[in-house]
Amino acid sequence: MITMRRQLLGLGFVAASSLLALQSAHAMNGPTAINIDGGPLGQLSLSGGVDGYGYYVSNLPNGTLNHGVNVANALVELQKTTGELQFTIEVGSNGGAIPVGASGRPGQTSINNFSTGPLYAGYVTIAPKDMPFTISAGRMASLEGWESAVDWNNESQLTTDIWDVENSQNTGVEGSYTAGPVTATVLFGDGWDTHVFNFLQALVSYTINSNNNVNVYYAGNLGRTGLNARTYGWGTDTTVAGYGPYFMNSQMLGGWYSYTMGNLNVIPEVQYVYAKTDHQLGIDKSTSNLGAAVFGDYSFGTSPYSLGGWVEYENSQGAGGWFVGPKSEAVGFAVSPTWQYKDLFARANAGGLYLLHNTANGTTYGYGSSGTDKFQFIGTLEAGLLF
Repeated sequence: MITMRRQLLGLGFVAASSLLALQSAHAMNGPTAINIDGGPLGQLSLSGGVDGYGYYVSNLPNGTLNHGVNVANALVELQKTTGELQFTIEVGSNGGAIPVGASGRPGQTSINNFSTGPLYAGYVTIAPKDMPFTISAGRMASLEGWESAVDWNNESQLTTDIWDVENSQNTGVEGSYTAGPVTATVLFGDGWDTHVFNFLQALVSYTINSNNNVNVYYAGNLGRTGLNARTYGWGTDTTVAGYGPYFMNSQMLGGWYSYTMGNLNVIPEVQYVYAKTDHQLGIDKSTSNLGAAVFGDYSFGTSPYSLGGWVEYENSQGAGGWFVGPKSEAVGFAVSPTWQYKDLFARANAGGLYLLHNTANGTTYGYGSSGTDKFQFIGTLEAGLLF
């Protein structure tokens, strides 16, 4: 349910390089790598960051604390991005991206979010000299969607329904090919951190010019991922049966368009995910989720201030509780004024989700002490250090 934004942490080197030009108008500048002489390994780059936040959430059940403080992310990345043999190693914990309206109180950041523990990413890349393709193998990020699980890469710390239904880190093999303005990347691995190797992903990016870029992605299960397979948090009793078999046994198609004009960046995204009937998995009726959002950010000239945010619409069909609940329909928003001076940043995030429909099979669900309220608000104050 977590995905990575198009960045070096998740793509092959060639694919990532083709998209870096689109980062100029973003509300926040990400980590700036420190160059290191790696001796026989060649030139290396070290980057990372740490951030934390305080939060308030409205309309929680009685007896649930509605405020607190958390560490968001604490990550360190070492990369070699030159030569024919390259690698990426990223170690630490993450949990700073917060889906609006889906999870109540933000969860605690942990190094046990994945089966690899503190190893968030670790893969090698073969990049033949003067050739338009690369091949990577190891632990890497999903190709799905625009938003990142590392919140400082996003317009807001708060994330959408689109992000919430996506797959996250994968162990697998990835190939990337660039032909002029088009880059195509394919990844085969164990979607949803199941260690069941039957998940295929693809991303095609077309750079129209320096201000316009279009991206289409696919992710789908090529076989059945059984109910006893483990998914995420392998240190806990988390199985496909408990998590929701339709997540791991689904087909997803989506795309986004990035438009930059001066200090303004606007990105509309649409995504559809579908799981067919499979009685063996307990999916007795087909189920699907539609998500649509418009992201935006604006930098105020050369000042340290910027403004990011998004609006969204989500609609779930069938029995699956993809986001808030079965057959949910909702609209949401987030707004995030940001201050950043070199490696330091501070950001205020405010967002809300309103349920247009919250009834399934005669049962009404929602927020608050009654469990049926239609609106939930979340606010956070976030600060961090990037390097």
